[in-house]
Order: sequence, then structure tokens, then C-alpha cells
Amino acid sequence: MSFPAKVMRDGLLEKRGSGLLQLWKKKRCVLTEEGLRLHNCKGGGDASRSAWSSKAKELLFERMATVDCVEYKRGLVYFTVVMATGKEIDFRCPQDGTAWNAEIALALVRYKNLQAVKSGRKRHLSSAHLGSTGEDEEL
Repeated sequence: MSFPAKVMRDGLLEKRGSGLLQLWKKKRCVLTEEGLRLHNCKGGGDASRSAWSSKAKELLFERMATVDCVEYKRGLVYFTVVMATGKEIDFRCPQDGTAWNAEIALALVRYKNLQAVKSGRKRHLSSAHLGSTGEDEEL
């Protein structure tokens, strides 16, 4: 995501840690047309007063396979982002309003569809370019 991509949503998510205890950590998440950017919280508990790290982990749609395992418990939505490598990253967020999992899934589908259209255009253009010159075609 080298160029500034259009921000589709910006807010808080909790990501399950990959360590032994698998603790939930608050992340500032920025959903763009190219993927999901996760910023660490520098401060203590209250997210409204916390500072956010400028360094971000990026989950690009080109490396993402699907958004899975949606579960609703005690006012929270739990979901999993599955990467193309098979790695699973667990998240949770409050159930209010449009859930993050739905927005991430829709953005992923939009991205994959756009890539398919671009690929189809390239194939069409290259086959038209490599096709006959018209000399041996019958009318």
C-alpha cells in the first residue's frame, strides 16, 4: 500500500495474540481498497486517550483468502481472516452497527472482482493482439 488508498473504515478491533496466552489486543484498524492496516496501541487501557503507533501491520487483500468463522457472543462478533498461506488471524468487535467482518468481506470480494476484470482485459487484449492479421480469414 505505497500510495494512499481510499479509507473505507477506521476504528477499533481486537486481535487475538499468537503467543502462548493468546490475549486480545486492541488495534486501530484502517480498512482500505487494498487491505487492512493494523496499528498498535502505545498507551494504556482507554483507546480514546491512547496514542497509536505510526508503524502498521498490513494484511493485503492480494494475500487474503477469506473472512470466516463468524460467531456472536455476549455483544461481540468473533471472526477469522484466513490468509492465502492458510494462516488464521482472529478478531473480535462490538456487535453495534455494521460489523467489521462484513465490511472486510465485501471489500475483499470487490478487490478480487476488480483483479479478475483486469486479468480478463489483459487476456482479451493479448489474444486480440496475438490473433490473426486478417489475411487468412474468410468473410
